[in-house]
Amino acid sequence: MSNILEWYEKQSDSLRLIFVIISGVALATSLTFSWTGNVDKIAGFDPAWIAIVLCGVPIVLGAIVGVVKDHDITADVLVALALIGSLILKEFFAAGEVAFIMQIGSILEDFTSDRAKKGISKLIKLSPKKANLFVDGQIKIIEADQVKLGDILQVRAGESIPVDGKIIEGSTSIDQSAMTGESIPVEKNPGDLVMSGTINQNGSILIEAVKTAGDSSLQRMIKLAEAADVQKAKIVRKANVWAAWLVVVSLTTAIIAGTIIGNTYNDFWLGFTRAVTVLVVFCPCAFVLATPTAISAGIGNASKHGLLIQSGEALERIASSNIAVFDKTGTLTKGKPAVVKVQTLSDISEDELIKIAASGEALSNHPLAKAIMDYNKSGLYEIKNHKTLAGSGIEFEIDGKKYMVGKVQRDFKDAGKTSDAPSTNDASFSNISPDLEASSLVGLYCESKLLGIIFIQDALKENARKMVAQLKALNIRTVMLTGDNENSARYVAAQIGLDDFKASCSPEDKMNYIKNQEARGHKVAMFGDGVNDSLALRSAFAGIAMGGIGSDVAIESADAVIVHDNLDAVPYLFKISRKTQGRITFNLCLSMVINFAAVALAISGILNAVWGALFHNCGSVLVVFSAFLLLFYKDRD
Repeated sequence: MSNILEWYEKQSDSLRLIFVIISGVALATSLTFSWTGNVDKIAGFDPAWIAIVLCGVPIVLGAIVGVVKDHDITADVLVALALIGSLILKEFFAAGEVAFIMQIGSILEDFTSDRAKKGISKLIKLSPKKANLFVDGQIKIIEADQVKLGDILQVRAGESIPVDGKIIEGSTSIDQSAMTGESIPVEKNPGDLVMSGTINQNGSILIEAVKTAGDSSLQRMIKLAEAADVQKAKIVRKANVWAAWLVVVSLTTAIIAGTIIGNTYNDFWLGFTRAVTVLVVFCPCAFVLATPTAISAGIGNASKHGLLIQSGEALERIASSNIAVFDKTGTLTKGKPAVVKVQTLSDISEDELIKIAASGEALSNHPLAKAIMDYNKSGLYEIKNHKTLAGSGIEFEIDGKKYMVGKVQRDFKDAGKTSDAPSTNDASFSNISPDLEASSLVGLYCESKLLGIIFIQDALKENARKMVAQLKALNIRTVMLTGDNENSARYVAAQIGLDDFKASCSPEDKMNYIKNQEARGHKVAMFGDGVNDSLALRSAFAGIAMGGIGSDVAIESADAVIVHDNLDAVPYLFKISRKTQGRITFNLCLSMVINFAAVALAISGILNAVWGALFHNCGSVLVVFSAFLLLFYKDRD
């Protein structure tokens, strides 16, 4: 028995669809003959039996195996009893129609799930199998999974990028639509990061591998999407429990209704007919389908927009969150410090000041040093006696003069003098614009005299303010937790309109803030991208990693991943999650209304087994179709 069931389940969707089409034709023929009274003209054979065998037998076998092997009373038990009862009453069309509609519902559910995974299938096809390794001016074609960190790869126009990398030569436009949903190609230049699975559109570029093929964005996206288990959501488990109780209630109702009606009219078969009709219309098919189909469609819709929700339970948590907490660096900002202003305090030119500072910083890996190096366009001086000063900066010599590059404090006095460094209250700083207040200040000193100050900032992402406004419209409170100083944090919070911020936060501070908020009854969704965010992501009610080419630890700690680091996706994540939850609630209510209305009509005798099956099981199709529409939901903002 179980072998027959396993064989049926392994059949392709195409064969199952053929079975359903044949069954539909057979039922239509049966109904036509029934209305014209010509069933006996084909040797007493009712074509509805074709539907009973092709569609009904798997349901009955599944119910028996579930009860005997798994000790599990599912909706299939009720459907099987309704089918068998219809056969006893010789209501062959009703039996075949119950099985037929159930299989249509199953196919629609699978189709919705397949559509949800369609984007992932496309990504799998995009996975490059080969890579062009650039060695000593020669190209060697290797397997993509053989690429090592630091390898230099050539990507020609029209080719898919095999691994996450950084452009070291050439400029191009990258088609990121498969990964991010963006239809407009993105301009990329030397120093910019590119994701695996995206398409190089113009010319040839050289990239340095920063991830291996297995760890790259494309494979990460595929693995996370495949790991999404729509059966994990609490609401799914709750619906399945309700469905099990519904089986008990329906059996009880059918027995009571059949007994009362049979005794009242002194007609056993009338009572039995009403009982079978109640079983037919009480089948909780729509109720069971309502939740998993909606979750599958919601996750599928999200994946098309570069949002990977790891499970139905994660989707449910995101939907019910009312506080959004953000890390600053790399989440609200670009994560790449850059020089925004150079102010000289002596007769030295800006270009000369930057050239001297860059010459000293050339050996440093510090992000601020890199920002100065990137800003310098004038070459480098030869330096001597380079020393790192713990906590202060660096010291070096050029042509016998001793220079020092280090952070400038905001409370020092007497700009340009040999004592301490200048204060932002000094006259030479009185005209500093508010947008520079959050800058890191790096000073260049010569023989203890401050020659000038370099202002360095981690620029805000362009759409950060819009994102915060949209979250507020959704009644979500926005908070930033950052390890940066108070001035920097206050500036960012004011610029994008955050409700609150906390500065100088350690990873433990972030975790404690989240725990305190949740102790007050709030549900916190944490957004972060770094290793230091992993603790907060795990502690939050819902953790969302700004994926891109970010921290693996952060992504592994998250319930969802925004693979392209685009802040526009944050409001959409909440919207699609809430839309899915709303659709689940609607579908459950719809299925309950259909069930109870059909039961009332069945007990009163208005619906017989045939029309009861049609009335009820069409509800299953309606519920699955309602979930299917989620795949096409789009944000109007």
